[in-house]
Amino acid sequence: MSVEVERKFLFTANTLKTLENIGVCVGQRQFHDQYFDTPGFELTLRDMWLRKRKGCWELKCPTADGAEEPNGERSAAAALCTRYREISSLSEIYRRVKEVLKDTCEDRGTETTPSQGDDSWLSKLNLACFAEFTTTRRSFTLGEEGVQIDLDQADFGHHVGEIEVLIPEGGDVESAQEKIRNAAQKLGLSGDRRVDGKMTVYLQRYRPEHYAKLLSAHVL
Repeated sequence: MSVEVERKFLFTANTLKTLENIGVCVGQRQFHDQYFDTPGFELTLRDMWLRKRKGCWELKCPTADGAEEPNGERSAAAALCTRYREISSLSEIYRRVKEVLKDTCEDRGTETTPSQGDDSWLSKLNLACFAEFTTTRRSFTLGEEGVQIDLDQADFGHHVGEIEVLIPEGGDVESAQEKIRNAAQKLGLSGDRRVDGKMTVYLQRYRPEHYAKLLSAHVL
């Protein structure tokens, strides 16, 4: 299981020029995402994001409380970053989702793990799609630093960049945040406020009630 340490940023044509000069383009792709939750937002209110992309399931969960935070000057860099576990095993995703929904799901006594291509478990757990959009992504790497930079354009008109470092669970978060801070400097990024990602903007525009609930719960 890996942990995604990420900082979002707004990019311009100058950002792209800089990336083309200092990075290596590793390709462009397009993908369609669907996000699922219960009518009461039981997953996302726990900052858990269940996503289907290219027929495969992913679950992003917050890292454990109490993880070490950088001190001093680096605290600002830490504040601009998010950290999520990324789970891609369907059996593990199902186990974790079912544990959260154990008091409301219909198949409490059934432990059969769903198979790829069989989405009947969604209705059993009262899960439905609440967000759906397509993203065109252009990706770059910066040398051997283990840093990937994605420039995303969503089909609902929002564009955002992401600086990402993947580390093993329990890995050196502070080092990942330092790499992200250095990459941001190379790109000439400034500002000390987090930038809204695609999902936040989507919810603001198309799911205001859902957005308000997550804002009130300090998830967003």
